Amino acid sequence: MKHAITLIAMMSAATPALADEIDGLSLMERGVQLFFEGLLQEVEPAMDGLQGFAEQVGPSLQDFATQMGPALGDLMDQVDDWSVYEAPEILPNGDIIIRRKPDANPMDETEI
Repeated sequence: MKHAITLIAMMSAATPALADEIDGLSLMERGVQLFFEGLLQEVEPAMDGLQGFAEQVGPSLQDFATQMGPALGDLMDQVDDWSVYEAPEILPNGDIIIRRKPDANPMDETEI
């Protein structure tokens, strides 16, 4: 997704420059230009929404990463296979637990 956004941004920056040279463009080049202009028009509302969302949640995510990043890194180092765990569950008291799936192979003593 990040690469697509970069490509779209590059094309939007290039579109005005291409418009100045329309007389020198081949039919294929003009078709590509029209394709990207249409793509930009379709994607623009979604991009505006994503930018607003990023501005809204960005500070919270940054605080979370700063506070929880080291602990989550340690957890990632300890867990070899996330597929043997259920989705996290938030208890009424606010605790978050991650249970092993009932059908998962039991952990051996060296994993604890």
